[in-house]
Amino acid sequence: MINITILGSTGSIGKMTLSIVKKNLDKFKIIALLAHKNVDIMVQQCLEFQPQYATMSDEKSANNLRSILNKQGCSTEVLLGKNRVCELAELDNIDQVMSSITGISGLIPTFAAIRKGKRILLANKESLIVSGRLFFNEIKKYNAQVLPVDSEHNSIFQSLPIEIQRNLGFATLEHYGITSIVLTGSGGPLRKIPLINLKNIIPNEVCNHPNWLMGNKISVDSATMINKGFEYIEARYFFNASDKQLEIIIHPQSIIHSMVKYKDGSVITQLGSPDMRIFISYSMSYPNRIISGASMLNFKQLSSLTFFSPDYQRYPCLKLAIDACHDGQAATIILNAANEVSVDAFLNKKIRFTDIAQVNLNIVEKLHFTEPNSIDEILEINNEARQMAINYIKKISVSF
Repeated sequence: MINITILGSTGSIGKMTLSIVKKNLDKFKIIALLAHKNVDIMVQQCLEFQPQYATMSDEKSANNLRSILNKQGCSTEVLLGKNRVCELAELDNIDQVMSSITGISGLIPTFAAIRKGKRILLANKESLIVSGRLFFNEIKKYNAQVLPVDSEHNSIFQSLPIEIQRNLGFATLEHYGITSIVLTGSGGPLRKIPLINLKNIIPNEVCNHPNWLMGNKISVDSATMINKGFEYIEARYFFNASDKQLEIIIHPQSIIHSMVKYKDGSVITQLGSPDMRIFISYSMSYPNRIISGASMLNFKQLSSLTFFSPDYQRYPCLKLAIDACHDGQAATIILNAANEVSVDAFLNKKIRFTDIAQVNLNIVEKLHFTEPNSIDEILEINNEARQMAINYIKKISVSF
């Protein structure tokens, strides 16, 4: 029996993880769940899976959850506070930690789990974006293990020799005959919208991805394609790849989830339905496979698979992320912070869709730091970049 803590259980990844557990109750047990303030969903999860602990980072929500569960006779212990998050990630009886908190707030609890030697199922991409080399140095130091949950990196992982799978972050691709890694992206929900109309796009139009079930933040990131730029950064660290070993192509059907090219001319890939449960389940069961609940790909129903190069005029945030990756860790921290603020402002209708790239570019160009060597230094850069972005948005804020 594998014991699991889910950081971010009420989000899309957390809910899909629980759906997989439900199909494999003979293999997995939920020990702890963590969320911010979605009490209704957390109540349902606690009643169904009876975890030992549940934590809400919002005090009012935690008190509300405790009251409801007590009335329902549920024995789950409700904890409160951000400090308790790390405690749940460090529990001795935990085997796996699903790190699916959105944003940089997932960084500290993920590192807490690493330092206890856990298997990390990494869906919180910000952890690598802001701390890539430090992250893998900690993995090695504490004999922890990390498995990618994102479809692109999980697909790449499945297409790699086992020697690289067991030495993520440090293996040399050339040694195993790999010439390049190809990241595919759908192009997002606005791929066919004329450029001149993008400034008038509203949040509801963005938060409706044609292929994937996503939360609002990642849906916006998909529309700007900064998510693919962030995945480029992640791939650099996950697979110890150079910029010459990474490619990005648009693949609207989201059937081929990434590719690995070998020097003999072979291209190995993972194909499947655009369903995150495939990749979540593989990370949970590696090196085995379990029932995920995803539908099997039906090749007879596929009309075509198409590919083309990304247009940086349409996706300026993608180019920003690639450039930041080349500039170093401080630059990727700054970009991630600016993007979190700008996307939140767009979702709250304070800026236009096209302003997201403007905010991000402005902060990256104006703010510079030396490379960080600790989590404290990472958070210092992040906080200053966030504040600068907030101040800049106040100057350009518009009303819808």
